[in-house]
Amino acid sequence: MARTKFGAFLAPHHPIGEHPRLQFRNDIKFAVRLEELGFDEFWVGEHHSTGWEMIASPELFLAAVGEHTGRIRLGTGVISLPYHHPFNVAQRMVQLDYMTGGRAILGTGPGALPSDAHTLGIDPMTQRDRQDEAIGVIKRLLAGERVTHESEWFTLRDARLQLLPLQEEMEMVAASSVSPSGMTLAGKHGMGVLSIGSNSEAGLAALPTQWGFAEQAAAKSGKAIDRKNWRVLMSWHIAETREEARAQAAKGLMHWHNEYQVGTLMRPGAGPFISPEQALEQTVDVEGAAAVIGTPDDLVAAIRKLQASSGGFGVVLGFVHDWANRENTLRSWDLVGRYVIPEINGLLEGYRDSRAYVIENREWFERAGQAVMSKIMSHEGAAAALKAGMEAGVAMRSPNAPDLNKAAKDLK
Repeated sequence: MARTKFGAFLAPHHPIGEHPRLQFRNDIKFAVRLEELGFDEFWVGEHHSTGWEMIASPELFLAAVGEHTGRIRLGTGVISLPYHHPFNVAQRMVQLDYMTGGRAILGTGPGALPSDAHTLGIDPMTQRDRQDEAIGVIKRLLAGERVTHESEWFTLRDARLQLLPLQEEMEMVAASSVSPSGMTLAGKHGMGVLSIGSNSEAGLAALPTQWGFAEQAAAKSGKAIDRKNWRVLMSWHIAETREEARAQAAKGLMHWHNEYQVGTLMRPGAGPFISPEQALEQTVDVEGAAAVIGTPDDLVAAIRKLQASSGGFGVVLGFVHDWANRENTLRSWDLVGRYVIPEINGLLEGYRDSRAYVIENREWFERAGQAVMSKIMSHEGAAAALKAGMEAGVAMRSPNAPDLNKAAKDLK
C-alpha cells in the first residue's frame, strides 16, 4: 500500500487583531513544528485583500520558512498566475527552489478573491484562460526552452531562464474547486491537483467524479497524471476527547464563519451562526460534514472514508485555522502527527501483529519459564533462596517468568 503523505495548507485565515510581524513569526514556527512532527508538505497562499489573508507573496514567505527547515516540501498554495508576468513567476520559483535546497512545489490558480482581481484591474472572465496560458509558458521556461510569446496581457521575446530549478523537474499543481475547470487544466498539462473545494460539503461530494475530468483531459492531450499527486484539503481540530475538541474549537469556528465567510466574503447561501453550538451542529454534526472536530480516531475514520469515496489520493492537507487558541491548535497537530499519520500509513501494524503472535502462541514461549525453573530447582541454594524470597513477599514479576508462587508452594 502506497503511503499517504500529510501536509498543512496555510491560506492563511487569521482573525484581524494580532501584530502582523508576530503572526508571520508564529506561522514560521508552526512550519518548523510540522517538520518535527513528520509532516511532508507546507503550503502558503497569495492574497491581497480581506484583512484575514495577509500573505501577499508565498515565495517570499516560504524562503523564510526554508531557512528554518530542512526536509519538509514547500508549496505555493497558490500563486494567482493572472496577477503576474509568467517569466517572473518562473524566475522566483527557481530562486525559491535553490534557497530551499530543491523543496519547492509550484501551485497555481486563477485567483480566488474577486477583490484582488478588482484591485489589479483584471476582468474575472479572463482569469482561468490566463492561468491556462501562463502554465503552458512556465512549463516551457522551466524545461529550459527559449520562448517567444505574444499575448494580450504579457509578451516574451527570445526568453530563456538563465538558471533552471535545482530539482530535476519541479512539480506543478493546479488548484481545483467544485467546478471541473481546475481538474481539466491539470489533466491538460499533466500536472498535480490541489482540491481546495474539498473544504466544503459540495466539494467533498464532487470528489468522486472530479478525478475523471482530469483523466479525460489528460488522455485528450496525451499527458499522464497520477493520483499520488492529488492533494485533498480537509479541516480538523483534534483533542484527546470529542468533548474537549468541541469545547476548544466552537467559539473560534463561529467567529471564523460569521466574521470571514459571511461578514467579509459574503459566501452565497451562507448565514451567520447564532451560537457556538449551532456552529458545531451545522459544520460537524451533519451528513457529509467537511470538518472533523473530535479525536484522532474520528479523523482516521474520516480520511479512510474520503479515500474510499474518491478512489484514492496521495496527500492529505489540513486547513490551518485559528478555531482554537494557539496552544490547543498546536496540540491538535501534534495528535495528528503522533496518532493519525502512523495509523493511516499502517506504521503500527507490525507492532500489533507481533503482540498478537505472542498472545496466540503463548505455549511456545512458556518453555523459557520452564527452563528458568529447571535451573532453580536443580540447585539446592537457588531453591532455598526462592523459598525464602517468596515467604518474604519478594518475587520476580515478568510475563515470561515461571510461576514462582507455585514453585515456592511445591518446596514446602
